[in-house]
Order: sequence, then structure tokens, then C-alpha cells
Amino acid sequence: MLIQSQSRKNSDSSFLPRCGCTKLASLFLIALTAAFCTIVQSKSGLAAAVSAVTQSATESKAEAEAAARVWARLPEILARIVPPTFPKRDFLITKFGAVGDGKTDCTPAFQKAIAACQKAGGGRVVVPLGKFLTGAIHLKSHVNLHIVKDGTILFSTKTKDFLPVVFNRFESTEVMNYSPFIYAFGQENIAITGEGTIDGQASKSDWHKWKDTGKEDQNKLVAMGDKGVPTKERIFGEGHFLRPNFVQPVRCRNVLIEGIRLIDSPMWVLNPLYCTNVTVRGVTVDTKGTGIKAPNTDGCDPESCFDVLIENCTFNTDDDCIAIKSGRDADGRRVNIPCENIVIRNCHFKAGHGGVTAGSETAAGIRNIFAENCNFDSPDLKMALRLKTNPRRGGFVENFFVRNCTVDTAVTGIHITMIYDKVTEGEAIPRIRNVDIRNVAFMKLKQALVIEGLSERDKVTDVVIANCDFKSADLKSVITHAERIRMINVRGTGLD
Repeated sequence: MLIQSQSRKNSDSSFLPRCGCTKLASLFLIALTAAFCTIVQSKSGLAAAVSAVTQSATESKAEAEAAARVWARLPEILARIVPPTFPKRDFLITKFGAVGDGKTDCTPAFQKAIAACQKAGGGRVVVPLGKFLTGAIHLKSHVNLHIVKDGTILFSTKTKDFLPVVFNRFESTEVMNYSPFIYAFGQENIAITGEGTIDGQASKSDWHKWKDTGKEDQNKLVAMGDKGVPTKERIFGEGHFLRPNFVQPVRCRNVLIEGIRLIDSPMWVLNPLYCTNVTVRGVTVDTKGTGIKAPNTDGCDPESCFDVLIENCTFNTDDDCIAIKSGRDADGRRVNIPCENIVIRNCHFKAGHGGVTAGSETAAGIRNIFAENCNFDSPDLKMALRLKTNPRRGGFVENFFVRNCTVDTAVTGIHITMIYDKVTEGEAIPRIRNVDIRNVAFMKLKQALVIEGLSERDKVTDVVIANCDFKSADLKSVITHAERIRMINVRGTGLD
């Protein structure tokens, strides 16, 4: 199997080279800087231009135009994100020996149906009414795995059923490990659709226990990445304790995940890796543990991907709902594939650590994130909007744009940090800049805003928060090691 990493050149000036966002980001930054300096100079002269925060009741014409130009680029990105289509041919898994009693091993039936579908030139592999027990499912090009309403894919509780090892990432470090439950490598035009359920049964297996028992393996893998050990030599799997992700297409093009419900995941739920043209639509991820924590069950984590649309989805998780990633530490910088052009709209966020999140694995950079018309509502949602990195991760988060959202309930409204996990030392200084959050109503919070840079030299820069109302927040907002933070028509932060 080919496991050599692909790479895309990355530099400070490489804003979205295929959709013309270099000029867009530059104009946004110039307009913000000009407006910032004009305001602070009018108050107390040039020396005041280094102040962290400025506030005003109205937006300047230059700022309004810059924000409009940012969002005017969105249709250009969306025009490239086109879901795959499939021939009108169905391959019913029961015709290949599957039995929907929740007990019979249907792994061979899935394999045969997928192979037959691909050989015929593509179509749907259909999971009908019933509960179909299986081990790992590996999708092939031109195959749509379709689960009908009241149909369920029930994954085995035996860890051996997810062997042999395959190439993937564990917590954003490349590895040869247990197969993700649904996996594809180097395929194109693939889909998982329908109104049915995919049940990982992880809480009935050993997977969640490996959160603790696997710490030694986790540290060993990170050390291998830091030392540059070739990925083909990072073999874990049987005898080790690294959990696989639930659904992970790797190096795939034209991916659609639509309509399904996913529950009881072993780890990250939807994790497209090194993929281009991905649509996640109308999906429900419900992985929050009942009475017991379901660790690291992020909802949707696009990782080192290009052109991704996530829309009309509902997330209820025991970790970040959406977390955009681009590789961890030295291994992520070696691979050097950023995650860019991610569009999130009309989604509902319930429980989770973060709602819309970028990081913490930022090593190759994250840029051009657009989130709009979303709702956040749970006392168990720790941070509605979350950007996180640290000086071990490196890389950057830039061009992060949010508008027209409602945060009914969360602990913190906006949380931006360059010292994630309290890490303040490292050789890979990250960057967070060009953040614009506007027209968001924050109704019930404990804290409105946290912005934490790394030091007086390495700051969070160029953040605009406009037309946002923080209705209720008991704790005062905190801003440290930040520069050019602009508040326009903002109420309730406690920074007045």
C-alpha cells in the first residue's frame, strides 16, 4: 500500500492560491489596520497604536467593505464543492449473504457487495431494514453505501475485526494502526447516505478504556513523529492501544456523507484526511456518553483537506463538535498539508468542548473558515467558537470568519488561545490572525470572551468582533498578549 505523504508548499503569502484570496486577506488586514490606527490616534496619539483593544459604536466604511469582500468569495468556494453522483444500480447486501439479526457476521457480505458494485461501474450498496453486524468496511471508488430508514450497521465489539493495520492518522500523527470502522484510501466518488444508523458499539468494547491504557502508545507515536521515523515503521495495531476513528476517508476526492445518524464511536467520528471536495450534509452525530464519558468523540474533523462543506448537521458530543485540523507537531510540519476552504452553515451544536473549532493540531496551517447561520445551545457546550494552538503545534489559524449565528447557551462565547493545554514553551511558534466574528447573539454564558496570545512578541492579532451582544456573562472577559483587537457595536464583554 502506498503510504508516502503528499505535500503542498505553504508560506505566509499563500492565501488560498486557487480562489484568489491573497488579495482578499490583504485588503481585509489593511482595512482593519487603517481603521484601528485612525481610531486610537484620534484619542491619544501614535503611541496608543500599540494598545490591544479599540471599541466603537459604528463600523467604518473601509471595515464594512472589507468584510463584504470576504464573504463575496464564498460562492466561488461553494461552486467547487460538488457532491458525487452514482449510477442507478443497487446491490442489496442480503443478496450477498448478509443477515440482519445483529448476530451474524456480515463482513464478507459487505466486501462482496462493494466489490460487485465497483466492478459494475458503481451504484449503491444498500443496507435494508435490520441490524447488520460487521467488522471494518473499506469503500471503493464509485460506491455509495446507502442505509435505509430503520436499517443499522452494527460494528463488532472485537478489536481484531479491525485488522490488518492500515495507513491513517491517530490524533493527527501518521501511523499504521487498526482500520477505521469505515475506511477508504485513495478512492474517488464515494458516499455514505440514507436515513439509517451507524452504531460503533464502542462503549460495549474495549475502545474507550484505551483512552487511559493507551497513553504509553500515544506518547511513543508522537515521539516517532518528532524523530522522523518513517510512517511505514510506525506499526501499532494488535498488542497496542491506539483507537481507530469511526469514518475516515484518506486521500479521496469527491466525498459525500449525508443523512445518516452515527452513535457510540470509538474516537473521532467523521475524519476526512487529505481529501478534496467533501460534503457532509444532514448528518446527526450523537456520541455524548450517558452516565459515562465517551472520550475524544469529536463530531466532524476535516484534516488537511481542501474544499469542505458541512451543512444542516446536528452535533452532540463528548469533545469538539467540529474541529478543523492540519497535523500535529513535527510530523504535521513534515507532511505540510494545510486545511483550507471549510464552509460550515445551518448546523446545530449541542454538547461538546467546542462548537466550531480550529485546532489544536495546526502544524501545517488552517485558513479560510466560513461559518454562518448556526445555532449553539447546551449548558454542556464549553466554548461556542474556539481557536486553539500552542508552541509545540506551530502552524497558523488565519482567515476565520463567522456571521449570523445564535448562541443560546454555552459556557464561553469566544475562546482563542495560543497556549492550549497550558503549553507555553516550544520551537514552533504558531500564529492566529485575521478573525472576523459578526452579527452573533450570545444569550446565556458564564464568560463572553477569552483571547490569549503567547507573549508580548507572539500575539493574537487582527480580530474583529462586530454587532455582537453578550446578554449574560458573569465572568469578566480576558485579553492578554493580543494586538489590533477591534470591537464594533459590542455589548456585555465587561471590557467597557
